[in-house]
Amino acid sequence: MRKTAVLPLALCACLEVVGAQTSFVVRLDSSQEVPPTLSTATGSGTLTLNADNTLNYDISYTNLAADFQAAYIHGPAGPGTNAPVLFPLTNVPIDTRSGALRGTTAALTAAQISNLTNGLLYANIHTIDSQDGEIRGQLLVGGPFDPEIWPLTINSSKVVHFVSTDQSFTAPGASWSADTLQILSGGDQLTTPTTIGGHSGLKVTGNYLNVADQLYQDWANYDTIDILMQVYGDAALLGANGQPRNFVFLTGSLPDLHFPNGGSLPVEAKNKKWDWILFRIENAKRADGTRYVGVVPPDAQGATAFGGVNGGTIRAEGVPNLIVRLVALGEHGAFGEPQQINRFASAETCAPEPDTNLAFADISHNTNSHLVVLNDSDQTVTYQDNVGPPGDLRRAVRANGSYMNFGITDHYLGLPCNDPRNVKLCVEFYDDPALAGAVFGPEAYATDASGGTDMYPSNNLHTLQGSGKWMHRAFNITAVDLKGVNTGSLEGGPRLVFQNGQALISRVELGIYRTGTNALAGLDPIPDCFEDPNICSDAYGNYAELDLGKGIMNGLDVGTSGGDQFMVVEGAGPANDRRQAVRPDGTPGIYLNFAIINEPFGPSTQDNARLAVCVTYYDDPTLVGATFRPEVYQSDRGGLVTFAFTPANVVARVTGSDRWLDAYFEIPDVKFNGVNQGPQAAARFVINKPAGSQSLPGVYFTRVRYAVIRPCGPMAGVNLLEGCKPPVLRAKLNPGNVTMFLSLSWTTNASGYSVQMKTDLAQPLWTDVLATPSTRDDQYVLLLPATNTQAFFRLGR
Repeated sequence: MRKTAVLPLALCACLEVVGAQTSFVVRLDSSQEVPPTLSTATGSGTLTLNADNTLNYDISYTNLAADFQAAYIHGPAGPGTNAPVLFPLTNVPIDTRSGALRGTTAALTAAQISNLTNGLLYANIHTIDSQDGEIRGQLLVGGPFDPEIWPLTINSSKVVHFVSTDQSFTAPGASWSADTLQILSGGDQLTTPTTIGGHSGLKVTGNYLNVADQLYQDWANYDTIDILMQVYGDAALLGANGQPRNFVFLTGSLPDLHFPNGGSLPVEAKNKKWDWILFRIENAKRADGTRYVGVVPPDAQGATAFGGVNGGTIRAEGVPNLIVRLVALGEHGAFGEPQQINRFASAETCAPEPDTNLAFADISHNTNSHLVVLNDSDQTVTYQDNVGPPGDLRRAVRANGSYMNFGITDHYLGLPCNDPRNVKLCVEFYDDPALAGAVFGPEAYATDASGGTDMYPSNNLHTLQGSGKWMHRAFNITAVDLKGVNTGSLEGGPRLVFQNGQALISRVELGIYRTGTNALAGLDPIPDCFEDPNICSDAYGNYAELDLGKGIMNGLDVGTSGGDQFMVVEGAGPANDRRQAVRPDGTPGIYLNFAIINEPFGPSTQDNARLAVCVTYYDDPTLVGATFRPEVYQSDRGGLVTFAFTPANVVARVTGSDRWLDAYFEIPDVKFNGVNQGPQAAARFVINKPAGSQSLPGVYFTRVRYAVIRPCGPMAGVNLLEGCKPPVLRAKLNPGNVTMFLSLSWTTNASGYSVQMKTDLAQPLWTDVLATPSTRDDQYVLLLPATNTQAFFRLGR
């Protein structure tokens, strides 16, 4: 449905206002010259119109093809047209071909100001070989723009489709279509409502922001699509290291996908304000001449109703925690230029985060470390002694009503102006038989320092079972600001809510997952507290197996074949040991996936699992050099379930022995949510075949085994696949009667191995050491005379 609205004066395509907008930007290159030059030089900078109508300028340039001669502002002229000189620009050289233009012009006339605000002035750098100009750029109105109205640079006559999550924006022209876009949610593209910075928006709590356009076919003839968003300026706009990262988008449909790069944002984007940002992506053509956005090809797979993947049209890749208020798709130039939009107001200053990550209140011992139980307003409490089972009686605290809250003293964990962080709340409580069925857990928490709040999902609260034991339970909450909720002058985290009864609590710990350069970055603040206490019991199993050769399906099966992971089960192996096995098929023909069936390890809501994986594969002589590994999986990183990847160098390699062999892998932090496989799965395998063998079938798996290594409880540290681990080759020097010997040893539990060597790791092949090991106790031992020649040894099969 198309909606229209009268265009406000401030949004007119021909801008006549300057008082509220005095910043301008310029980007110079050779393509803007008339005619264009062949120079690879570039320049960029900012200009500010002063109250006295003079213009300050600061424009850097580099790598001129010839020596600098002069620089001027010309006008009036738009792109593609030349105009006379208006003002000279002062050069501050670094050398004869790089430098900066810095200074202040004479006062502009009213007509010149009008031309400036309408993009009809340009900067031009002249050189001795290009006296008409080597590089040029139009002076354009620049941000930051008011988040309450459309940017002043929009063009209401161009085609735009948009959606505003809070319905605050209307179409400024007949070619703009409101509410034709939909921000999707679910699976790995989950979004949830949030309130922050005075506005409501949608927060990406999966990995992707997928946008469906009901009118996606409108883009079939456009080679470029501009993507305007209004986003909250937090760490989600930058890389994990706090530096600019590329924003990559996904267009097209399976099996033919395209990943255009929309560019990056400066570190100033993280300003804790609502900001306009603009990406520009290529709408490339497929081999058949149709564009990735606008046309669904006849061989498309999956949910392609709106021209893209998973029910969408254009998907932003890898944007967990991104908060959006508006998304708009437009033709080239519909919103202005990226250098105009991607400018940001300064962030407020704040003291750096402290090198602390844990505060606690120990009610049972009447002590605390910078965390106190509050007792006021609607969150009053009562203390009670001798709580718990006989032999473990403790002092505990109970909420009188629905809420219990905690204050952080001495600014110990930081300030409200610090960045919101993922937190871990660990509560030790009495699982009272009289309160079986009562529910408690985190409720409201602050999202910013100005009053924004969010709610912890109610379906993740804890229900008392009535075991009559003291238990401790963790809750992970993402992006919590220390402003707190109803904590007065103290900082705070999430407050607790109680339903159907008030659980008695003996200890509360509040931990923060630090990031970046903080001394505690990457550490779990409370590593021995878990979201699912059952992982420390015998409630869940620890083993699953699929053996296609023997027809065993114990909690594990071949995954769904389709999309980019077609799989085929057929006979394979050496002539004397043919077995049923699975291999990848189709395009791209490199993935294998396995479904975990009937929840043998417990529900997917449990904490990350340490998972051992043993694969029995055919060591195919036709695929020597092929590698495989479990590649991508889901993992809870401080309350945010996101994609994770195993190290690319930890692989099993096909050597061509024409045997069935075992390969062992270990994943330290997997959630059983699966990747392109449900309802449960672990990691998806990727197989890389060597050059020249792409037409051959992939590596065959005949048996796959999983074992969870529990962190606590009766099975703590037990690995049921220990026997699948490759043996370790140990080396030491043993003095003999006359010569020094190199002693190589490995366990006798490992059969079929021999010692191999090479004198240079750059050599392509390993060679077998032609010697027979002796057996000493539980070790094979091979003695080799020591030499002055460098050598490398390994166990091979």
